[in-house]
Amino acid sequence: MENQTNNQTDSGLHKREEIAIVLDFLPNGYPFDNTPSHRKNAIVQAIGKERFLLLELVPKKDSLIQPGEDIYIGDGKRDKIHHILGRLEPKKLTRTATAELKFIVANIVKSDETRFVEFFNKSQPLTTRMHQLELLPGLGKKHMWEIIEERRYDQFIDFADIKKRVKLMPDPNKIIVSRIIAEITGNEKHNLFVG
Repeated sequence: MENQTNNQTDSGLHKREEIAIVLDFLPNGYPFDNTPSHRKNAIVQAIGKERFLLLELVPKKDSLIQPGEDIYIGDGKRDKIHHILGRLEPKKLTRTATAELKFIVANIVKSDETRFVEFFNKSQPLTTRMHQLELLPGLGKKHMWEIIEERRYDQFIDFADIKKRVKLMPDPNKIIVSRIIAEITGNEKHNLFVG
């Protein structure tokens, strides 16, 4: 599940999430959980800001948590999270979490544009027949070759620069978001951004 690709450095391979973004907060736990209510834990469904991992968290007692909120989950003192239960299966996402997911991923990509532009500048072949760029929705061999040619002359500086220099290029922001969502939901063989 955690396929690593050439565009990640060794230090990024095993990097733990420090910040997660809340997708949903269930103060009374899951409705389908048959545990007696006095023994149920509140649950936070969240997504890691760096590696886009879906996480299930247990908040500290009486913590007030809102969808869209950044919360610290690193090894230091945590304000709102008691502990991390583990990875969250996409099929276990609540309706609220599912609705928030695309919006939150789009915000992460937009706020960290440089990181994703670097993908266009540094992406490599996966095999002799397939390039990482071809895994992005809407990009075929023609776009791939144009991107590779353009970046030989000069690195791309932002999404607008990519769109301007590559003819008929789909919106780079949207295709990155679509790819990340597809990887999160487990529909992809190779992961470029998740895990």
